[in-house]
Amino acid sequence: MRGAGGTNGGIGQFLMGFVMMCGGFYMLLNAIMVTSNFGAGMRLYGFNAFGGAYAVTSGMIMIPFIFGVGMIFYNSRNFIGWLLALGSLVALIFGVIASIKFTFRAMSAFDLIVILVLSAGGLGLFLRSLRDISMEPLE
Repeated sequence: MRGAGGTNGGIGQFLMGFVMMCGGFYMLLNAIMVTSNFGAGMRLYGFNAFGGAYAVTSGMIMIPFIFGVGMIFYNSRNFIGWLLALGSLVALIFGVIASIKFTFRAMSAFDLIVILVLSAGGLGLFLRSLRDISMEPLE
């Protein structure tokens, strides 16, 4: 009978490592807080010209989007309308993603050690189960 990954490795190690790894990574991702300060007046892009600093806000990105949608509804084969609409959506999505901030929530040292042991230990057991144990030298 073949084991985990088609090798002669242990199925028990595979399952235990997989469960530990899933639990550890779940706890790690659960400890990360995601926040954003995205809004209609948020500065997405900025540039300096003529001795001043200028900003393009997320609300300004919607102006070409509105014109593009109007041009698409007037003539759906209008390349400029599609370019304006899709370009504005790409810029808006990029701005939202760029404004995301990741922080780690406060936790005790024990919580962090449990997360790291489950994640790293589970990954080690999982990968060890994929090795062929019949090829290893007996000690």
